[in-house]
Amino acid sequence: MTKKLFLIDVDCGVDDAQALMMALAAPEVEILGITCCFGNTTIEHVCRNVLRVLHVCNRMEIPVYRGVSHSLLGEINPEFAHFGGDGLGDAGDPNSPGLEHLQQEDAVHAMIRIINQYQDQVSLIALGPLTNVALAIKLDPSIPKKLHKLYIMGGNLEGRGNRTVCAEFNFCLDPEAAYIVMNEFTCPTYIATLDFSRANSLTMEYFKDWVNQDTAKAKFMKTITARWPQKDSFVSYDSYAVAAAIDESIITESLECAVSVELQGHYTRGMMVLDSDEKLKKNHKVTLMKKANLEKFKQRLWSALA
Repeated sequence: MTKKLFLIDVDCGVDDAQALMMALAAPEVEILGITCCFGNTTIEHVCRNVLRVLHVCNRMEIPVYRGVSHSLLGEINPEFAHFGGDGLGDAGDPNSPGLEHLQQEDAVHAMIRIINQYQDQVSLIALGPLTNVALAIKLDPSIPKKLHKLYIMGGNLEGRGNRTVCAEFNFCLDPEAAYIVMNEFTCPTYIATLDFSRANSLTMEYFKDWVNQDTAKAKFMKTITARWPQKDSFVSYDSYAVAAAIDESIITESLECAVSVELQGHYTRGMMVLDSDEKLKKNHKVTLMKKANLEKFKQRLWSALA
């Protein structure tokens, strides 16, 4: 069986860890590299977190590349503490691998090299701010034509945000990067938005059973989520984009639409704009996920910790 080739760009917090572990557990997937971006925590923590996930999954052979530490405009964003200061619940492990395991090549150049090397074969899955991806297209404008597919977790459908009133976290942390990617990428593009992820949440009963499996991976996940505030539902935001990339049949309803990103609005900066009436006259449309087959999704998540 020919494996699906993935390049995964992360700002590794808890949900990135969950998504990575899902991809690592998929037998039909080969991960060519993991590129790191600031976001849920500092770039140093992001890199350490990715290495820690690979170590837990016994997959240290996968190359990891350090990427950008700030947005394109260099805006300093306060650290986001939802997943703890280090992105993984502040549940440190003295046995975690150090940064000496990172590749010497930086994330943006690695992204360009890998996409060129595997032209029309590799799918890029972007789970954090889109800064690395935007820089890659500016350095090599041919990248959008050479990707097989692009999967993104980010943006919103209805103008409701979780970072600001109207903007989703990943797009809000670098609106210019999101604008570049939404307007310059021409390969098939699939977006798991904030709204979609929340509308397809799982129960906390499932979550408790999931992390209480008798495996090293489940024990790791239980440790890094121990300080999560109790909620009514479980949303593994980044895992939806990875699940769709692994198995497109997991997405049962979607909307094709041209999109852009608002850069100027006082309240709406970073908000994804849907051009449902084609007023922007754009040729490229993206696929916006609407509904998921939750049984298939749950099976993929379960296997991630098995």
